[in-house]
Amino acid sequence: MTFIKNIFARCWAAWGLISFAATFLLIFIPSMISYLIPGNRGQQYFITVSRIWMRIWLLLIGCPVKVRGRALFRKGANYVVVFNHNALLDVPLSAPFVPGANKTIAKASFAKVPLFGWFYSKGSVLVDRKSEQSRIKSLDAMKKVLLTGMHMCIYPEGTRNRSKEPLKPFYDGAFKLAIESGKEIMPCILLGTRKAMPINKSFYLLPTRLEMHFLPPVSSEHIAVKALNQKVFEQMKDFYVLHEK
Repeated sequence: MTFIKNIFARCWAAWGLISFAATFLLIFIPSMISYLIPGNRGQQYFITVSRIWMRIWLLLIGCPVKVRGRALFRKGANYVVVFNHNALLDVPLSAPFVPGANKTIAKASFAKVPLFGWFYSKGSVLVDRKSEQSRIKSLDAMKKVLLTGMHMCIYPEGTRNRSKEPLKPFYDGAFKLAIESGKEIMPCILLGTRKAMPINKSFYLLPTRLEMHFLPPVSSEHIAVKALNQKVFEQMKDFYVLHEK
């Protein structure tokens, strides 16, 4: 039975890759219109197109997503949104379903991919993690994103969680950004992606119901970076342990 499951999962991963590429080509030109629309309106349009794309693609691969907690986003406010990170599937899942215009901190190397790089760059603040200068510039760029009224999306674990722990320890960057910008942290837990794409298996995908849970925002006022980091970490860890199956 395990052998058959593994064969199916790898065939399904091939379908996932083919359907991702095919649906991307369909939305590519509509998404590029966002470059012609200035400011937040252009980014909001881009996120809307991305959300439509992801709704379609996730249904095609048998991974529909249910989003909870959107009412926690106060009208007129923007946040540093932080996600747990278990699988590659987290990346296309997260930002499109954040209410409102937003950008994600992302690897600069992916911007070099033909066609997809233009789409990727529109939704991202790009950073070369090997370059100290690039990391400093990315922090300034994220502050500017927040100043425009957009949300800034970050994975504080840095990379996918390959450990047996619910969450990896968080880096301080997201919390330093929130404190220096005077923005609240909006935690978000992604459920199901670890089951859909197990971290220890390559080219593997299983149909799985996915969930996104926005948790109550955490104030960045009158708190040190390390303390804010730990407070959000414990909130997200407790929710994940309680709800992940």
